[in-house]
Amino acid sequence: MKIKLGLGAALMSDVAVYCGGELVGDGQREFEYVCTDSREADEKTLFVATRGERVDGHSYIASAQGLGCTCFLCERVPEGVCDGSVFCVVDNSIDAFATLAQGYRKNNPIDTVAITGSVGKTTTKEMTSRVLNQGYNLYSTEGNYNSVIGMPMSMLEVEDECNAAVFEMGMSGFGEIHNMSVAASPKISLITNIGSSHLEYLGTRENIAAAKLEIADGLREGGILLLNGDEPLLRGIAPKNNCKILYASVNSNGDFCAENIRFTTDSSIFDLRYEGGAVTDITVPAVGLHIVYDALFAASVGVLMNVSGEGIKAGLSRYVPGAFRQRIYGCRGMTFIADCYNAAPESVKGALDVLSRIEGKRKIAVLGDMKELGENSLALHREVGMLVAQKGIDILLTVGELASAMAEGAMACGMSEDNIYVELDGSANATVNTLRELLTESDAVLFKASRSMKFENIIERIEQA
Repeated sequence: MKIKLGLGAALMSDVAVYCGGELVGDGQREFEYVCTDSREADEKTLFVATRGERVDGHSYIASAQGLGCTCFLCERVPEGVCDGSVFCVVDNSIDAFATLAQGYRKNNPIDTVAITGSVGKTTTKEMTSRVLNQGYNLYSTEGNYNSVIGMPMSMLEVEDECNAAVFEMGMSGFGEIHNMSVAASPKISLITNIGSSHLEYLGTRENIAAAKLEIADGLREGGILLLNGDEPLLRGIAPKNNCKILYASVNSNGDFCAENIRFTTDSSIFDLRYEGGAVTDITVPAVGLHIVYDALFAASVGVLMNVSGEGIKAGLSRYVPGAFRQRIYGCRGMTFIADCYNAAPESVKGALDVLSRIEGKRKIAVLGDMKELGENSLALHREVGMLVAQKGIDILLTVGELASAMAEGAMACGMSEDNIYVELDGSANATVNTLRELLTESDAVLFKASRSMKFENIIERIEQA
C-alpha cells in the first residue's frame, strides 16, 4: 500500500513531533510518499515498519534501503542498516501512524464522516460518497481501506482542494476504532448496525457495540453521532464531546425514517421523513431491506450536511455495487446474485430476502462458511438454515464444514432433505460439479459466503460452463 501525500512533502522532524517519537538522523529529510510495503519504497518515500502476526516490517528495512529509501517510521533501528537514513522510533508503529495522519492534517481541517458497523459499512460509505459528491469536493476511501493502516493512509492522501471526506472504519478488537476516530476528528460518526461478526474476538454483541461506539471518541465539539434506531444495543447511549445523538430507522423509530418502502426487480424505493422535511421516491439500483438501511444512512448524512433533496436522490440513483457485492445479472437464462465479498448472519439474511423476492424462477441458495463467529458459530449457521426454509427457498447447497449446520437448520424447519446438498470440504471442484447437475434456465441462484471461501472462483467456472 502506497500513497502520495495530499498536502505536499513532509519533514522527518515533523513526523517525530506528530508521533512523539525519537528522531535518529537528519530531521530536515523530506518525503512525498508513504508505504507499508518495502517493495514500493524509494528515495521519496517514508516506509512504515509494522509488526503483524506473520510478518515484521522491520525485517525489510534493509530491503527498502536497497531501493533508495532513507526515511523510516519504526519501533527499533535494526542492526547493520546503512548510514544516512533517518528514523522516527516509536513504541507502536501502528498507533503512531494514526497520530502521524492526525498531525499532518491538523492545519487543513475538513468536514469528515466516519462510518462503521458489523455489516453494510462499505455500501453505506459508497452511498454516502455519492450523496456528498452532489455538494462537496469529496474524498472517499478507496475500496475498503478501513483498517488501522488503510484509514490513516487515506487521511494522508486527501488533497488540499477537498472540503469533505468519508472514512470507513473497521476493527477486530477494542481500541482500533478509537485511534482512527481521534485521528479523523469527524463531524459525523455513523454506526450502521451491531451484528455477529467478531464474536470470536469480542465474545458478546454488547462488546461489539462498545467497540463500534469508539467511533464517537474523536467527534469534534458539537458533532453528530448517527445510529441505527432499530438496534436496541444502540439506544440510550450517553453523548460524548457534547455531541448530538440522532437515530435513523425503518420502523418510525428515529429522527430520520424510511417510509413507503417498496421494491422492483432491480431497485429499492423509499421516502425519507425527518423533522421539517422529506425526500420522496428515493431510488437505489439494488434490492433488499438492508439496502434501504444503507441508503437511509447516506440520505440522512446528506440532510445533515445540507445536500438538497434532489442531490440526495441523484447521488443514490448512481450507486453501483462493488465487486462481489450483490451483483444481480443474467447468465444463460438464469439469474445470479453474486454477493460473496463477505458474510455474517445479518448480511446472509438480507441476501436471502433478495433471493426470495425474485418471481417466476426456482430459487437456489449456495451458502458457505461464515467466519469469526466464535463459540456460537454453529448455532448462528443453523439459524440461517432455518431462515432458508422459512423463506421458501427451493434448494440449499452448503459449502464447508460450518455451513453444514445450515442444512441441519433447514431440515429442522421442514425443508426436504431431497432439496439439500452438502459439500463438507468446501472445494470449488465439488461445488461446481454439483451445480452443473442442478442448474436449469429457470433458476435464480444466490452465492453467499465469507471472503475466505473464494466463491468468485465457483461463479466464474459456472459462468464459463
